[in-house]
Amino acid sequence: MSDTNKASVAKFGGRGLNIAIVVAAAVTVAGLALWGVQLSGGLVQTGMRNLDSWGLYITMFMFLVGLSAGGLIISSVPRAFGMKGFGGISKIAVWTSVCCTVLAVGFVVVDLGQPLRLWELFAYSNLGSPLMWDIAVISIYLILSIVYLWATLRAETGKVSGKALRVISVIALITAVLVHSVTAWIFGLQQAHEFWHTALLAPWFVSSALVCGTALVLVVVIALRKVGYLRLDQAHVVKLAKMLGAFVTVDLYFFGCDLLTSGFPGGSGAEVVSMLVSGPLAPFFWVEVVGCVLCAVVCFVPKLRTNPLVVVASLLAIIGIFCKRVQLLVGGFQLPNLDYPGLVNRYTVTDWASGMAGAYQGMVYWPTPLEFGVALGVIGLGALLLLLGLKFLPLRPVDQVRR
Repeated sequence: MSDTNKASVAKFGGRGLNIAIVVAAAVTVAGLALWGVQLSGGLVQTGMRNLDSWGLYITMFMFLVGLSAGGLIISSVPRAFGMKGFGGISKIAVWTSVCCTVLAVGFVVVDLGQPLRLWELFAYSNLGSPLMWDIAVISIYLILSIVYLWATLRAETGKVSGKALRVISVIALITAVLVHSVTAWIFGLQQAHEFWHTALLAPWFVSSALVCGTALVLVVVIALRKVGYLRLDQAHVVKLAKMLGAFVTVDLYFFGCDLLTSGFPGGSGAEVVSMLVSGPLAPFFWVEVVGCVLCAVVCFVPKLRTNPLVVVASLLAIIGIFCKRVQLLVGGFQLPNLDYPGLVNRYTVTDWASGMAGAYQGMVYWPTPLEFGVALGVIGLGALLLLLGLKFLPLRPVDQVRR
């Protein structure tokens, strides 16, 4: 390694990294304090109500599961199929996957209202419910991600065979696809919600995971390359960017198919399309579409594939997929499925004072400052885990480790 790279690595692992760890820890502690406020006052302090019982926490859960699964897929596919990898980014991709999975579980915990309800999920579980399928597959997925990272580290020292690592890669790949399929079925099997009840939801979730997972890996890898933590040939960045462009295109295609089927004259989902294109969720819809199109343009045009623009394109893709998650979750509640609810008050709908017509005139749900604070605290936990891993875990390729 050159003296310049050595200096960059020393700088990365020095005071700047320690300050970032302290900041992330402080944000995490602040989030825990706000969660304590939520526990003492109850979920009524949030914007969620009976008729829109999921909100920012479950949106972030869906989003983070996608980030996690995408990262693990990027890492496991080359090994599973005997393909050439992406220049030693496997361990970093798996670690980001582990961090995102921990955050996804954290958002489920804060959404439950009381942490002791985790015990009730297992003690009184209904194994016929997709919710329990999701809990089971995410638990297996988290354990498997950690095992996969451990096996990768052991394989570098010759203590795990290449064949065994390939078998683990195949299992990890299948589990990553299952995670998103099962999460999609939680929504898709609910016939009472027009926006959710579609067989396309599972492949749509998988394609979105590939988009935001690849984008996250690109952002992290380019940032680590910039600070000297990782040496990576530009050809690998270009290869990942092309993959991101392909994944974005497929995801937009699925979205277009769903919109065309729903909005075609005589279709039953015209109200859904109107809600997205020109209704309360239109800002999220157009941010997703425009952002993903711009991302694809950057990824496919060689002259635009500079590292700064690739980072911008990746961030646009991540923001776009987050907007898609908002559309999905809020959109499922935006169209009321109860014609004559028995009671309208502050416990049933968010904007209850103006009645049902007023409550559904705009967005039926919007997070409260408390929810934003708790969510920021959970994200701070993820940043803390990522930074600690970069500081203490051997995530760089063996040939790049400083002697």
